[in-house]
Amino acid sequence: MASKTTVRSSATIFISVLLFIGVIVSMRLLHSSFEITIAGYSPRKSILTPITRHNHTDTIPANSKEPHKKLELVTFHNHTDATPAVSKPPQKKLEVQLNCTLGNLTRSCPASYYPSKFTDQNQATSSAPPPTCPDYFRWIYDDLWPWRETGITEEMVMRARRTANFRLVIVKGRAYVETYRKSFQSRDQFTLWGILQMLRRYPGQVPDLDLMFDCVDWPVISTEFYRRPNAPAPPPLFRYCGNNTSLDIVFPDWSFWGWPEINIKPWEILSKDLRKGNEKVKWTDRERYAYWKGNPVVAETRMDLLKCNVSEKQDWNARVYAQDWIQEQKQGYKQSDLASQCIYRYKIYIEGSAWSVSEKYILACDSVTLLVEPHYYDFYTRGLMPLKHYWPVKDTDKCRSIKHAVDWGNTHQQEAQAIGKAASNFIQEQLNMDYVYDYMFHLLSEYAKLLKYKPVIPLKAVELCSEAMACAAEGVTKKFMLESLVEGPSDAIPCTMPPPFGPAGLHSILDRKENSIKQVESWEQQYWKKESKQQ
Repeated sequence: MASKTTVRSSATIFISVLLFIGVIVSMRLLHSSFEITIAGYSPRKSILTPITRHNHTDTIPANSKEPHKKLELVTFHNHTDATPAVSKPPQKKLEVQLNCTLGNLTRSCPASYYPSKFTDQNQATSSAPPPTCPDYFRWIYDDLWPWRETGITEEMVMRARRTANFRLVIVKGRAYVETYRKSFQSRDQFTLWGILQMLRRYPGQVPDLDLMFDCVDWPVISTEFYRRPNAPAPPPLFRYCGNNTSLDIVFPDWSFWGWPEINIKPWEILSKDLRKGNEKVKWTDRERYAYWKGNPVVAETRMDLLKCNVSEKQDWNARVYAQDWIQEQKQGYKQSDLASQCIYRYKIYIEGSAWSVSEKYILACDSVTLLVEPHYYDFYTRGLMPLKHYWPVKDTDKCRSIKHAVDWGNTHQQEAQAIGKAASNFIQEQLNMDYVYDYMFHLLSEYAKLLKYKPVIPLKAVELCSEAMACAAEGVTKKFMLESLVEGPSDAIPCTMPPPFGPAGLHSILDRKENSIKQVESWEQQYWKKESKQQ
């Protein structure tokens, strides 16, 4: 019995030793394998390399001032000769500079000069939806209303050639232009430049289209003519302004990208200058009069305004100055800096031969805009409301209307300042270049939907690109083009179009405008009745 017990005990010890050695070896192998894996190597000595990447954001306490850091989650596959994953730097916004090589000085466009598609790399990383466009975008539907049932045929477009300066065709995101007649000054040049910048901002997003553009002020597509029995559908014609008796399609004017002939800077720069100019003199410290400076000879209504200037016999509370642009050019535009003219409590807007680009500069000044009854509108002014953004002035009785407006404002200073501030806020917030480009984008996109044919490049058209225009330009023209150049695709998509006006909503807006104007006329009548009794 003793010998059997000894044998069993020896066997037990031997097995225990073997198990212990096995555990030690296993642990060493596991530990060795673990060390190799975290160093980036598998036991088979193959290298782990990333093939897909997903960005996530670190969770950081709300009170932390540290910026959010990007984590990269990496999916690994086995390969034989790769290196460990390295964190990618944050992606930078794509910028595409002008390529002004010697060839482009001949006004030619490179074969591949800009992204043809608006890729995911260009789009906003934020999950927040884009803002809704300002209400004045709704007038896009109204301007295109005449073709809602018929659509637009090539024959209709060609009938608009009669007065057009150029024909613009966009095919696959590239612009082609057929010029019929030169515009006044550089209107056509900077209009086309602005369209090219919009294409740079939203590459590949503008549908193929074909349109005619007239750079002259006055609308020519008569509503009355095309409402006659058996009248054809009106030709679609783009221009800078419209009125209540025309069907011309309203488009942002050239001056948003600069007006070199009178040294008006691109709007992106000038709007900032105007904002700074507002801060120089508080409204209550400004001159207590209404100010206007411009070229009076272009319109009879402006010549009539000169009668409202102060004289030895009468003070209509207006300070009116005639602008001599030839003399101003010789003096280096020292007396026409718009940002330095925000020193009056009131500024007068009056149309020239038609609408005037000066309206946005006047509205941006924090001054109360005394708006002489207009006969034309541009793309954004239909969003303005009397007594909210401006004070209406009679066209047929300017001097008396101006005097009453100034006296009212000087005795109701809080209300007057609110009108001036509302106007400048509208201009700075709802007429910044982001919205100008978005308006162009939506207008052209909605227009393209109406085309009943596939646009093709006209035989006599030439391709336009930023290089073809800016590289060969000189002087102030080149300076303004470079200052207004869109450097790369937008990192945000266009604002969301609001719905079209319903009949009730549109009538409500028009009634509010009419009632506000009637209210001012009533106050004015009471004012002059009281004045006559005191004399």
